[in-house]
Amino acid sequence: MAPSAPSFAPARRRALPATAAVVLLLCVPLGRYAAPHPPERTVAVLWAPPGGAHPLGTDVLGRDVLSRVLAGGTQLLYVSLLAAVAAVVCGTALGLAAGWSGGRTARAVRALCDLLLAVPALVLALVLAAALPGATAVVVASVLAGAPLTARIVGTQCAQLRDSGHVHAAVERGESTPAVLVHEVLPALRRLVAADAGLRLVTALQIASALAVLGLGPQPPAPDWALMLSENLPGAALNPWALLAPAVPLAGCAWVFAAAARAVARGPREAL
Repeated sequence: MAPSAPSFAPARRRALPATAAVVLLLCVPLGRYAAPHPPERTVAVLWAPPGGAHPLGTDVLGRDVLSRVLAGGTQLLYVSLLAAVAAVVCGTALGLAAGWSGGRTARAVRALCDLLLAVPALVLALVLAAALPGATAVVVASVLAGAPLTARIVGTQCAQLRDSGHVHAAVERGESTPAVLVHEVLPALRRLVAADAGLRLVTALQIASALAVLGLGPQPPAPDWALMLSENLPGAALNPWALLAPAVPLAGCAWVFAAAARAVARGPREAL
């Protein structure tokens, strides 16, 4: 009996969340151009139920909910993306320094990470938001809360790779430490770092959403998914879609990014 051809379906299923995450980041900025009404303009009575020209009804100021949802994710997602990238870059640098050097450097990095992780991320973000603009507070809080976790993961793996054959061969060839880290260690860690970046993005999204709900992020009348939650809570009984409509894409983005991180972490495997 001839052997069956290998199935690529599992690989395609694993690639789907990562593809969805990329499409999401590319398409969200285009939502404003698909909005049927200007998202900041009052177009009807406040908290009108869905119907007619307003499929999701109106909000606290009589603005079209659908238009605000379509326009509301750009700043939230891209501030979160910037924060995640900054956290991963800083954490990877710390992890490489600790894992490669060992000794006092590793102990110092571990102590720093333990100190930063002792402070809850949201508390840190609230303190920073009192002195910094909302977007800056999200980035700084995400770095301080997320980089230590990345550093721990990268540092552990880097310490193991330091004793591997291909790294020893590069050192024996006379390559400098930065060259060895860039050309030998980082390529071996790329899947791990990519998976961790997805988790950092989810964390940054949570911090940005929390600050916006508390009024420390984008200010009215800016369309923003998290801000819409706090604005429309008093009218939930009149038009529940004013709350549900921004909550669904917000939760959906977090789920897609978390699923993409899991898919990248699993990596390609042979079908069983």
